[in-house]
This record gives sequence, C-alpha cells and structure tokens, in this order.
Amino acid sequence: MSAAAAATAPPVGGAARAVNAEEAGRRVEEVLDRLAATGDQEVCAAAEELVRVLMDFYGAGLARIVTLLDAPAAKRPGGGTLAGLLGDELVSSLLVLHDVHPEDTATRIARALDSVRSHPAEVVDFDDATGTLRLRSSGGEGEGCGCPSTGATAQQAVEDALSCFAPEVTTVELEPAATSREPALLQIGTRPPTGTAAPGPASAKAL
Repeated sequence: MSAAAAATAPPVGGAARAVNAEEAGRRVEEVLDRLAATGDQEVCAAAEELVRVLMDFYGAGLARIVTLLDAPAAKRPGGGTLAGLLGDELVSSLLVLHDVHPEDTATRIARALDSVRSHPAEVVDFDDATGTLRLRSSGGEGEGCGCPSTGATAQQAVEDALSCFAPEVTTVELEPAATSREPALLQIGTRPPTGTAAPGPASAKAL
C-alpha cells in the first residue's frame, strides 16, 4: 500500500480517523527517509517518482472537483452537485478507488457506456463473480462493416471508459450489432403510366 493510500485507509476493524495534510506529508517524508537510509538509489528514485505521480493524480482530481462545483448547476448533467462529479471520469475513478462512490456497479457501467456514444453498446449480461461484461454493439458510426479494426477501436474505447467508472469490470466481451437478414422488397410495375405504350411481357421492371 502506498503512503498516500495508507494515510486515507481506515484502521482494520474500526472507523476512519481524521488525517490532516501535514501529518500525511510527514509520514511520506519518514518513509522516504527510511528508504534513503538503505543507500539504494534506485529504490529511492522509484519511491520519489511514485510520490510525484500520486501527488499529480490527486492534485488533478481536487482541481477538477473545484471546477465542477464552481460551475453553474444548469451546466451540469441533471442539474445537481453530485451529478457533475459522478459524470466526470477522473473524479469518479477517485471515488471508486476509495470505495466512496454512491452509485452501484450497474449505474456506473451505464455512465461509462454513455460517455462513449460514438460506439453505442447495450448490456447483455454482467457476471460480478468473474468481472465479465457482455455487450452488444448498437452499430455506431463506422460500425457494421465487419472490419476487425473498427471492432477493436470500439472495444478499446469502451474498456477505457469502464476502467474509470467501473473498474470491477475486468473483461469485456463485445458482440457485433445484429444485422437484418430479410431480403430487400422489389416492387414490380403491373401497368404503365397513363399515356404510354404498354410494355411487352418481358419489360416489367423493378421500381
């Protein structure tokens, strides 16, 4: 567990205790100092890089939250404070990471699919035991041609969205859109328009 995650994790068997930024920062420094004392420069460099990545990640999340909360309610989906936050990929991923997201898995899967409307798909089934989500393509732009690259692009877009909104989905099975097998209807003219010569027996044509 990283220092940042440890600072926010509740103690086993008890409620979460308050941890302020100063205390968390001090604990991180203590860990880095212990690693530096080992003399392993490669480990120290990796630990410092880990701290920077986490700081950037959480900093970006906090900045996004402030921006969304400051936006007019009319500009947020549903017009509610939480709606704007829950519909954002970065903020949603942070809430899921810390198990404080208020929505269930099915709702978050729907949010993920709604965020990639250029590759529409509908849920066929989700197995929460294996994390397998079966989807059926609804035939978005450029789909339906049977091209492998098109299907791969759609699946990658869906998987990327799910990794933010519903990371408990570990496998995505995307079925192609159903295609109609009914033959096209042909309309056969039975008599010519008024004022024209009657066609011969073999001159009837499809309109």
